[in-house]
Amino acid sequence: MKIFNFKYIKDDIFGGVTAGVVALPLALAFGVQSGMGAEAGLYGAIILGFLAALFGGTNTQVSGPTGPMTVVSAVLVATLISENGGLEQALGLILLTFLLAGLFQVLLGVLKVGQYIKYIPYPVVSGFMTGIGVIIILLQIFPFFGKSSPKKITDIILNIQTAVTDINVSAVIIAGLTIAIIYLFPRITKKVPSTLVAIIVMPIVTIFLGWEVPKIGNIPSGLPQVQLGSFLNIGLSDLSLVIVPAITLAALGAIDSLLTSVVADNITKTSHNSNKELLGQGIGNMGAALFGGIPGAGATMRTVVNINAGGKTRISGMMHSVLLLVIMLGLGSFASEIPLAVLAGILITVGIGIIDYKGFRHLKDVPKSDAVIMLIVLVATVFVDLLQAVAIGMILATFLFMKKMSEISEEETTVENLDQMEADNKIERVWEDEKQLSSEFLNKVYIKHLYGPIFFGFSSTLKKFLDEVKGIDHMIFRFEKVPFVDQSGIYALEDIIAEIKRKGGKVYFTGMNDKVADQLKRIKLFPELHLEDKMFIHFEDCVEFIKQQEKSNMLLEHA
Repeated sequence: MKIFNFKYIKDDIFGGVTAGVVALPLALAFGVQSGMGAEAGLYGAIILGFLAALFGGTNTQVSGPTGPMTVVSAVLVATLISENGGLEQALGLILLTFLLAGLFQVLLGVLKVGQYIKYIPYPVVSGFMTGIGVIIILLQIFPFFGKSSPKKITDIILNIQTAVTDINVSAVIIAGLTIAIIYLFPRITKKVPSTLVAIIVMPIVTIFLGWEVPKIGNIPSGLPQVQLGSFLNIGLSDLSLVIVPAITLAALGAIDSLLTSVVADNITKTSHNSNKELLGQGIGNMGAALFGGIPGAGATMRTVVNINAGGKTRISGMMHSVLLLVIMLGLGSFASEIPLAVLAGILITVGIGIIDYKGFRHLKDVPKSDAVIMLIVLVATVFVDLLQAVAIGMILATFLFMKKMSEISEEETTVENLDQMEADNKIERVWEDEKQLSSEFLNKVYIKHLYGPIFFGFSSTLKKFLDEVKGIDHMIFRFEKVPFVDQSGIYALEDIIAEIKRKGGKVYFTGMNDKVADQLKRIKLFPELHLEDKMFIHFEDCVEFIKQQEKSNMLLEHA
C-alpha cells in the first residue's frame, strides 16, 4: 500500500476514466490492425495498462497498444499465420513472441538500460515516429475504401490502383465522416473525446441507413481466458523463429515508453524511474500475452489526456484499465457492429498525429547531418525494419558526431570529455569576469556556463539544471566554450527557455559564435524572444544591459 497515494484519488479517478474513454476506440482499432481481432487490443489495453501502472516508474503514464508496437505485431502475426495456415495454428508462437518481448523488457530494467534513452538523437526519434505515422496511414488506405489491406508496405504501394477501383462507397463515406468528426467535433467541445463520438455515432448511422460494410464482428463476452493451452505444442526449435521479433518488440516498446515518460515529466515537472518503468512494461506485456492480448507501451496521447484531466498517481492508469474492463463486459455486442471503415478513419488520424511536422519544418535550418539522418531513418522505418532503422540512425549519428569532433579539434577548439562536461554543468564555476559581480546582482541573475558541444548525448543533462532555477529574474547562458549545437540541443534549449519564461524569467546569451547564432536565428523556435536583442558578444555588455533594466524597473515601481 505504500506505493499508493490516495490524497488525489478524485483527480486520479477522473483522469483514468477520461484516458479510458480515449483508449477504447484506439484499443479496438489497434487490435483489428494487428490481425488478432479487436478483443486482443482490448485485452492488451486492460492488462498491460493495469500492470504497467502498478509496477512502472512513471506515476501518470497510461499504457496500452500503440502505433509502433502494433505495426511490428501486425507484420509478425501476418508472417506466422501465413507459415502455419491460420491464426489458431499460429497463436502459440505469436503469444510466445509477445511473452518473450515482455521478459526481455524486464531484463532491460534489471540491467538498468533505461538510463541510456537520453542518448537517442532527436533526428532518429523524429524520423522513426514519422515513419510509423506513414506506415499506419498506408495500412489504412485499403480499409478506407472498404477492402482488405495487403500486410506489406511494398505490396500496398505496388497495388495501390486496386484500392481505388470498384470501391465500397458506403465505407468511404463512413471513413470520411469519421475523420471529419475527429477533427471538427473539438471545435464544439473538448470535454468529450472526438474519437469516442465517432465510434458511437457512425455505427448507429450505418445500421440506420442499412449500409453493407465490413464490421469488427463478434467480440467474446466475459473475462479473457488464460491461453496456456496455446503454448503446449511449441518446441525448442520454434524459439529461433520468435527471438528476433521479440527483441524488436522489446526494444521498440522500451523506446516508446521511455519517450512518453519524458513527455510526462515535462508536463508534471516530476522525474520518472526509467528502469522501474521497463520492469512495469515488461510485466504488463507478459501478462497481456498470457491472456491473448497484443503488446503495447506507454501511450503519449493517453498519458497527456490523463494528466490534463487531473491524473497524478499510478491509480489513474489503473482506473483507465478498470473502465475498459467494465465497457468490454457490458458493451461487447455493440462493439461488434463497429464498421472497419470507422477504425480506418481513426487510425489515419492517429498516423497523421504521429508525424513530426516540427522536424520537417526545420529540415532546411538544422545541421545538414541531422536532416540527412532523419530522412534516412524515415525511409528505413517504412521500407526496411523499425529496429534496424533506429540502429542505422544511431550509427550514423555517432560517426557524424565523431567527424564533427575531429573538425573542431583541427580548428584548435578545446573540447572537454563528456564526463567533465556533465560535472562542470552540475557545479557552476565562477569565471574571471564574474568575480566582481555583487551578491545583490547574483540574487536576481543565474549564470549558466556551457562547455563543449550541446548535442544529443548532452541535451537531457542540460534540462536537469532547471530544478536549480527558482526565483531568478534573469538567466544568462554563456556560450563562449560551445563550438556547435545539434538539433537535439536546439530543442532542449527551446524547452528550457519556455520553462524559464513560464516562471517569469528573461533569457540572454553571451559569447555565441556566428555559426550557432545564425542557426538559432534561422530556425525561429522562439521568435517572441527577439534573439537579436538578447545576444551579446561580450559578457560585460549583457551585465550592463540587465543592470539598466533593473534600474528602469525600480523607477517604474517608484513612479
